[in-house]
Amino acid sequence: MTEPLPVPASPPEPASLARTIAALLAMELRLTARRYENLLVMFGLPPILLVFLAAVPIRGGAGGSTEGALVTLLGPVVAIAMAASGFVNLGIATAYERGYGVLKRLGGSPAPVGAVILAKVAAVGVVALGQLALLGVVAVGVGWRPEPTASLPVLGAGLLLGLLAFAGLGLLFGGTLRAEAALAVVNGTFLVFLLLGGILVPVENLPGVLRDLAELMPVTALARIIAAGLGATDGAGAAAVGRAGGDLAALAVWAAITAVAARRTFRWE
Repeated sequence: MTEPLPVPASPPEPASLARTIAALLAMELRLTARRYENLLVMFGLPPILLVFLAAVPIRGGAGGSTEGALVTLLGPVVAIAMAASGFVNLGIATAYERGYGVLKRLGGSPAPVGAVILAKVAAVGVVALGQLALLGVVAVGVGWRPEPTASLPVLGAGLLLGLLAFAGLGLLFGGTLRAEAALAVVNGTFLVFLLLGGILVPVENLPGVLRDLAELMPVTALARIIAAGLGATDGAGAAAVGRAGGDLAALAVWAAITAVAARRTFRWE
């Protein structure tokens, strides 16, 4: 009497989309924690800028002498921090992952393309939350206190749109340029953000052509939205409140354009 043939084991069930994204997110955060030079830019540079500029009023008199001045200073510092995590870190890391063939292997895995991108953007969001927490502690240490006129909806909308805009810009550069070229272009663009984004010199004090260029940059719009959301009470803050709607629209346009451009030009290898 012959023995019955063994029943073949059924193939394992594919992981759910949520579990796939969670696993990819954990991997992105582990990789981010190993990029020490990027961590220095993301978590070291913004607090140093905030403390220095709060103590030394080189920014057209907008040092840390008043809480209103600190709010207008917090805007560009937070915007630069978001650019460091969403643009510099993501753009350079993505370009090197393409160069090393990591993205090619991910592209051939069962993980959907959207899950890979969403995990990268979510990792930027986690890093940004850490940056905001650190900057909040430092800001309180140099004399800032929350204003009663603060608007959490404006602040939250601005931070979300800023995250999407800078992440889209990072994916656009990191998904199209060679690693070495991305390193140069992304760092050069970040330097422009740093010089013209209102940290060292208020945007309204820049000469004509530079002011026009600064007005087009996402870092400028985000800085003004943050100042408005935090309830800036000086003259510049009052103007920021009036422009919040326009700046939110500008950031939304940046987020949409960079997302579409990154999606159409992104290369896995």
